[in-house]
Amino acid sequence: MRELPPLRREVFEARLARWLPDLEAAVAPLYADPAAVVDRLVGLAARAYAAREDDLHRLDLRRSLEPDWFQRPGMVGYAAYADRFAGTLAGVAERASYLTDLGVGYLHLMPLLTPRPAPNDGGYAVQDFRSVRPDLGTLDDLRALTRRLRGDGISLCLDLVLNHVAREHEWAVRARAGDATYRDYFLVYPDRTVPDAYERTLPEVFPDLAPGSFTWDDELEGWVWTTFNAYQWDVNWANPDVLCEYADVILDLANHGVEVFRLDAIAFTWKRLGTSCQNQPEVHALTQALRAVARIACPAVLFKAEAIVGPQDLPAYLGQGEHHGKVSDLAYHNGLMVQVWSMLASQDARLASRALQQLPPVPSTTAWITYARCHDDIGWAISDEDAAAVGLSGFEHRRFLSDFYSGAFPGSWADGLVFGENPATGDRRISGSLASLAGLGTGDPWAVERILLAHAVVLGFGGLPVIWMGDELGLLNDPDWDTGPDGPEHAGDNRWVHRPRMPWPLPADEHGIQAGVRHLVRARAALPHLHASVPALVLDPCDPGVLLVARRHPLGPMLGAYNVMPAPRHVPLSVLHDLGLDPATVVDHVSGSPPTVRDGAVQLAPYAAAWLTAR
Repeated sequence: MRELPPLRREVFEARLARWLPDLEAAVAPLYADPAAVVDRLVGLAARAYAAREDDLHRLDLRRSLEPDWFQRPGMVGYAAYADRFAGTLAGVAERASYLTDLGVGYLHLMPLLTPRPAPNDGGYAVQDFRSVRPDLGTLDDLRALTRRLRGDGISLCLDLVLNHVAREHEWAVRARAGDATYRDYFLVYPDRTVPDAYERTLPEVFPDLAPGSFTWDDELEGWVWTTFNAYQWDVNWANPDVLCEYADVILDLANHGVEVFRLDAIAFTWKRLGTSCQNQPEVHALTQALRAVARIACPAVLFKAEAIVGPQDLPAYLGQGEHHGKVSDLAYHNGLMVQVWSMLASQDARLASRALQQLPPVPSTTAWITYARCHDDIGWAISDEDAAAVGLSGFEHRRFLSDFYSGAFPGSWADGLVFGENPATGDRRISGSLASLAGLGTGDPWAVERILLAHAVVLGFGGLPVIWMGDELGLLNDPDWDTGPDGPEHAGDNRWVHRPRMPWPLPADEHGIQAGVRHLVRARAALPHLHASVPALVLDPCDPGVLLVARRHPLGPMLGAYNVMPAPRHVPLSVLHDLGLDPATVVDHVSGSPPTVRDGAVQLAPYAAAWLTAR
């Protein structure tokens, strides 16, 4: 640090003074010698800060002056596999203008760090955190891409798998070679005594593909913890060396221009006997430690929690109690996505309203990631309690949704595939693109309206909405997902059905989906009411077919109304009055004109969305 200019040294020292208490508080309950761990982490931060490019230091300054940059209504995200979007990282850079034209300011490229050879869980079995998949490019290409995107106002998000590494990762290779230091990077047991004790309370993630949570390894001469697949070895976060290794990886990638890290499988990182080994308190302490290190060296960096957990556990990933506002900046609103599809299938907003009301408020400095589809399957995260509150059986409703979206339910318009069926519990998840699940592939006459309604819900909920690649075009399921060039690799995983390649040049907008999505993005950007610091207040439905979401912004209230039925519905004017909206002066920002008012109610066309504020 002594070689740095005095002003830059002062900046580092000021950040250290600001964030060191958070770092110390996070590390203290985790390790036997917390002071030594903190010293190691501060040393890593200092070296990364000194090596950071001037342009990235300028980015840090801008982000410090605009800490809400990711919460603003003009911020819309896009997620894609780099190879399926544009072939290589250089190809993504060449297609950046498409993203800016769409209004994108945040780009999540799915796993692109070097994985083990197939099978590799879609890239989530990482062999090397410090290199890029050779078919996509090099670290120099990654740095060039982030420079191009940064110049276009787009922040790059990459996946960082926290829970496990590939069996071929250097740490695992050294462990298998007999290195005791690296053996302690993993959870290894000489016999089944401890694994069996854990298995009594551990749920299976992939019961049909990878039953059990432990795998015998001849070279280790032990049972190694493998939550997801036999080739993905869970790392031992109770070892401080693991924390320091991951902190160094984050700082290195941040210095290559990565601005957001999706913390994959974060919920599984800490193990405790007699529990599900998910959502343990130490998970949030670890995240706070990593975030504090990043704030010291590279404060432009954000963390996004990939926590697909129950609604009661989800808010903690954005910070509660002692970790309030000190952990991840973003988290997936999986419940909203599930409820969108539940409403469309049942043509009823009552369950969604009840479930969404149960989430407590999150720190005003954070944001939900809202989305209608993503790279993953849809698991029906609907609680029995929420279902019972509206007169439903949770088990029967989840079964109905699986039947409906796999096309097995009479009258279904959906074209999805069952994924991850668990015969013991009856759990069935669903794969399929947004357009196929909405009925475009089966020729349903209301499919386009459903597609646009789903986008309107996630764009109008607040937070940071993310569009899955191709959904803005209405791309259907890939008919060659298991027989094309990648068929042998993908045949056992039907999630690839909703991961088609981007069809450049883009097809004509036959159904008006492209124009409709772009219109919604522009309308959202002009609505300050959708700033993520303003909470979404889900109201009790006056009409069972209409989801009502209010927002109380200092500039005035906003009401989002979403008709989930293929028939006209209405919103009583009393709802507007209660919010302080004058029906005589209200405007709908989706249509760009005053809403239709008749018979004492705002009228909604089938599958219509309305964003209502004072004119």
